[in-house]
Amino acid sequence: MAGNVLEFTEANFSSQVLESSQPVLVDFWAPWCGPCKMLGPTIDEIANDYAGKCAVGKVNTDSDGNIASQYGIQGIPTVILFKNGQPVDRSVGLVNKAKLASMIDKAL
Repeated sequence: MAGNVLEFTEANFSSQVLESSQPVLVDFWAPWCGPCKMLGPTIDEIANDYAGKCAVGKVNTDSDGNIASQYGIQGIPTVILFKNGQPVDRSVGLVNKAKLASMIDKAL
């Protein structure tokens, strides 16, 4: 993962996502998922563009499936934007950078 992209796991999800003072964009993905790999560079760009304003990270649904099931993830990639510990926006499937930026901009 790129420098500004965090890795969220069951161990740190609560502290880094739910208790964050700024919005958090979470990419639910898996290593075997082609569209997830295609979304990766876009997630990296968003993380760099919004550094300091919005945290950006990934949850591997294979290793941290409990988080995925808690948020009803049925298809990947799914991107959820959290604000004040609550999911406020969601996108399923491969999306462009403008869509992700729009999600974040609405929450800032």
